[in-house]
Amino acid sequence: MIFGYSTNAFVKFPLLDSFDRIARLGFAGVEIMCDQPHLYPPEYDAARLAEVKAALEKNGLTPTNLNSFTLFAVGDTYLPSWIEPEAERRKIRVDHTLACLDIASRIGCANISVPPGGPLPAGMTRQEALRLFHAGMDQVIPRAEELDVRLLIEPEPNLLMERTAEIKPFVAEIQAPIVGINFDIGHFFCAGEDPASAFEELFPWIGHIHIEDIAPTREHNHLIAGLGAIDFPAVLRAIKQCGYRYDMSLELYPYTDRPEEAGRQSLEYLLPILKEAGLAA
Repeated sequence: MIFGYSTNAFVKFPLLDSFDRIARLGFAGVEIMCDQPHLYPPEYDAARLAEVKAALEKNGLTPTNLNSFTLFAVGDTYLPSWIEPEAERRKIRVDHTLACLDIASRIGCANISVPPGGPLPAGMTRQEALRLFHAGMDQVIPRAEELDVRLLIEPEPNLLMERTAEIKPFVAEIQAPIVGINFDIGHFFCAGEDPASAFEELFPWIGHIHIEDIAPTREHNHLIAGLGAIDFPAVLRAIKQCGYRYDMSLELYPYTDRPEEAGRQSLEYLLPILKEAGLAA
């Protein structure tokens, strides 16, 4: 398992500069934000992608995931979504996902993560939202299969799917091995679940992990590891016992004013626990 750090904590730095900083902290991997001000697909032609790949190699960094969740370039954290009433808005999400799949293939990243639908629009039933989400997935799954890039849905508090009982039947019904789950440990904690138990139940579909801490209030605010209430030894033991073989990325986007300090503090806290669980050398 490669432990990476997401560039969404480094939005005050250019993308390639963030690679240098993440490597100096001691991370072996990097999750890349596929949005402005980082790797927003329309702004990256073949030459710029070659620079990205060269910078990864120079720093000895493996791309652990392409974070294709936000769309600040044309919207916000959640919108445009898979389930908006307007077809042209849904198309923006579909096109962005297709572009991110292509970039993942070009730079050697095995997976991308996408939002779990979106906020339920006013007046739309959950059944209708799920139908729209399935229709969007149908437009991107063939390309993911063609490129052999995993398409990972990330449950998120207050969106269409936030709990095990919501995401499990959705991915199981799709019946496409290329579709899975980006398991954010803190998100399941926020949703009132035990992350260790949720991981065990969802394990067959999990292709990448986000890690951060969350306060005892379960408020959705990513914290430096060790500053919250998540039982990391229990979660990491479950990950090991399940035989998880993919990667994990630290996600600390609230710390844009001090991403290196936040990453260093989290790494110092987590490394002994990872080693004790048998997940790190």
